Amino acid sequence: MSNVDHPGHYNTGKIEVIDFIEDQDLNFSRGNALKYLCRAGKKNSSKEVEDLQKAAWYINREIERLSKEGD
Repeated sequence: MSNVDHPGHYNTGKIEVIDFIEDQDLNFSRGNALKYLCRAGKKNSSKEVEDLQKAAWYINREIERLSKEGD
């Protein structure tokens, strides 16, 4: 396994995050939120809060998109 195809910070469970994202057919914002949640602190422990903030940013973007659709 290479770090490009299977980076360690996405491989801490039984499946890779990308496989779950694709299986669930998540859109870009939801997929990225999940990616950042799952890797928080694993790629770089000093950036755990930053990863969580990125996840929140994508979640808020998705909420905004859905809110506009409901108008």
